[in-house]
Amino acid sequence: MRLRFAKMQAQGNDFVILDGRHQPLPELTEARIMRLADRRLGIGCDQVLVLLPDAAADARMRIYNPDGSEAGNCGNGLRCAGWLLLKDSNEDSVRIALPDRTVTVRHGTHGMQVEMGAARIIEASPKHVDVEIGNPHRVCFEAVEDFPADRNIEIVTGRVGPHAYIDIIERGVGRTSACGSGACAVAAAIWHTEGGTEPVTVCMPGGEVRVSGDAEHLLLEGPVAHVFDGDIALA
Repeated sequence: MRLRFAKMQAQGNDFVILDGRHQPLPELTEARIMRLADRRLGIGCDQVLVLLPDAAADARMRIYNPDGSEAGNCGNGLRCAGWLLLKDSNEDSVRIALPDRTVTVRHGTHGMQVEMGAARIIEASPKHVDVEIGNPHRVCFEAVEDFPADRNIEIVTGRVGPHAYIDIIERGVGRTSACGSGACAVAAAIWHTEGGTEPVTVCMPGGEVRVSGDAEHLLLEGPVAHVFDGDIALA
C-alpha cells in the first residue's frame, strides 16, 4: 500500500508524520518504522510521528524512534504536528494526547508554542539532574561519567546569561540536532539547581528554542518548517 506523509523539521530535528485520522494505516511493525526512518532506504527522520483520532483531543500522537522503539514525548514533534493540525483548522489552538498527558499547541510570538505540562525532578547531584517529562532525561553539567542508555542525554556545554548551550544524545536515535523535551528538561534542571524560573534560551546544534513558565507548567517555543509532502510504497 502507499502511505501519504508530511516531512517536517524543527531546529534540524526531523520527522515523518503519518496522519491516521484521514487514511488507513498498516500495522506499524518495527521493520516498517525502521524502513520509514532509514535515510538511505526510506524517507529518513529522527522520529516517525503517527496522528490518530482521539475522543478528548484533536489528535492522539504516537512517537517512534528509528530503531522501532516507542517514545512517550517529543516537544519538537508536538510543535510540528500542531502546525499541521492548525493549518487545516479555524481554531487558535489544538490539543494533542500523549500517553501520560494532553498538551496544547498554538502559534506563538517566535514560532510554534506547546504547553508541555510538568517536569519531575527524579534525582539531582552536582554532576547531573534526572528529569521525567513523559520521557526520561539526564541533564549533565559535567560530562565525566558514563551515560545511561535508558534515557535521553543532554550535556550542558556552556552558559551565557539566559542562554544554555547543549549537545544531545537521544535514546533510540543517537546524536540529534535538537530535542524539544530535552530543552525543557535542561530548563527544569537549571531552575532546580540555580533557583528562579527565568526563561532559558536553549541553544542546540540545529538552532534555538525558548523555554519559559516553571517546572509545573513548561512552555516550549521556536520555529518549525514544513519540508515536503509525499507518499511511499510500504509492503
